[in-house]
Amino acid sequence: MNHLHIIDYCIILLFLGISVYFGLRFAGRQKSTDSYFRAKGKIPSWAIGMSILSTLISSITFLAYPGQGFSSNWILLVQGLMVPIVLLAMIWFIVPLYRKMIGLSTYEYFQKRFGLFARYYSSLGFILTHFSKMGTILFLLSLALANMTGGNTFAIMIVIGSVLILLALLGGIEAVIWLDVIQGFMLFGCGIACLLIILFSVKGGPAEVWHIASANHRTGFGPYDFTFKKLTFFVMAINGIFYGIQKYGTDQTIVQRYLTAKTDRSAIKASLMGVFMLVPVWTLFMLIGTALFAFYQQHTLPAMRPDAVFPYFIANELPEGVVGLIIASLVSAAICSLGADLNCLAAVGVEDYYKKIYPAKSDAQYLKAGKWLVIVAGVGTLSIAALYLSAGDEGVLGIVFNLYAIFSGGIAGIFLLGIFSSRANRQGVTIGIITCILFTAYAFLTSTKIGTGADKKLWLDLGAYNFTHHTLMLGVYSHLIVMVVGYIASLFFPKPELDSNLLFRGWRKRMEQG
Repeated sequence: MNHLHIIDYCIILLFLGISVYFGLRFAGRQKSTDSYFRAKGKIPSWAIGMSILSTLISSITFLAYPGQGFSSNWILLVQGLMVPIVLLAMIWFIVPLYRKMIGLSTYEYFQKRFGLFARYYSSLGFILTHFSKMGTILFLLSLALANMTGGNTFAIMIVIGSVLILLALLGGIEAVIWLDVIQGFMLFGCGIACLLIILFSVKGGPAEVWHIASANHRTGFGPYDFTFKKLTFFVMAINGIFYGIQKYGTDQTIVQRYLTAKTDRSAIKASLMGVFMLVPVWTLFMLIGTALFAFYQQHTLPAMRPDAVFPYFIANELPEGVVGLIIASLVSAAICSLGADLNCLAAVGVEDYYKKIYPAKSDAQYLKAGKWLVIVAGVGTLSIAALYLSAGDEGVLGIVFNLYAIFSGGIAGIFLLGIFSSRANRQGVTIGIITCILFTAYAFLTSTKIGTGADKKLWLDLGAYNFTHHTLMLGVYSHLIVMVVGYIASLFFPKPELDSNLLFRGWRKRMEQG
């Protein structure tokens, strides 16, 4: 492994300094929870769109997607391809719904619709999902930098973690969004440059890349078998529909972006811009992995996990200065994504928990609590990233998708019931959630093995009654269970009296009235 040149280190340090600068620049404006968590609703739509893009690409896109493209075909890209379809169907009423009905926390809507239990259940699902995601991002970044520099992975985690905590702590959501704008352009540009370099570094050029990839089953979205017992196109497509609903309809990191916009129209425009830029970026980095596979069929590659191949290529095949710029983009992407997550986790912590425990505090005290929660969440992220060091050789992208499926726990199902069914009520949905929890526990325990090698065994072996479908379907089933059980159970309890603004039909009525 070639070590970085001094110019590369200077470029990396420069961008770390820029991140800290943004935190310091906006620190003086963070005098209220409204400015710290919502930027007082004054961010332009194009900046929010870039921020949504930057938040969702992060180092998972930069490293895990090339790792997946290198080790397999493009099947995990199918989930992302479904998101624009979902967004086009939903964004028109989701944005005005949240901007009208909540103060800050997405899960305030769940309480207004189905009570406190639904609010705490959904907010806890968000917290668990994002801690696992944040730990993954920090781990991937540290792994990449360790491979490129020969440094210690854990030490790099500490350094990067400290910078991102400082950015989120001082600058709030406004600093994160404007830094997102810069790094979004950088990451996209670096991705295009890397793909072109790899394509024309292969003897025979792009045509030979396609030939090698096709001959080794590295292209396409298959298998196309209509079965849910293994990873197939249909598993990823169905999972992608519910992923899109949950991400854009119930995820605090996205909903909080809606609240930073000046108007409903601006927020809708930002969301569409973000997602229609996102799919090409996901595709770009998956193709980088495919091209890397072809390149290393013609060149020697030491044994390493798939997620480390792209960093190895960057460090060994690209000229000095360019390497530093790409690493700086990678570092900036991770810091922006994690900084936004820390801010959103703190927002949920303050709105859903701290204010419930201490309802009579001043706004200044809530702001202080939010900043402490940023620090706590940052330390938690570092701890989870350290645990990933023992994740083995499985691609991290697969691990992330599996954890998302488990922790999603029917949240999209609760949201769909809430917005489309006026008959669904608190009692029925509570029964649906409890049923979902029991099913998720059963499916996870009877399909997950522990131990190593030949000693691996299921947590719980029920023989013919084990859950045999792919883990990603667990998330789909959990949403469906909440919807079906929740609706049927609601029929045994009185129909609720609802504010029509909580429902899709309320939005449609307002549109008809002009």
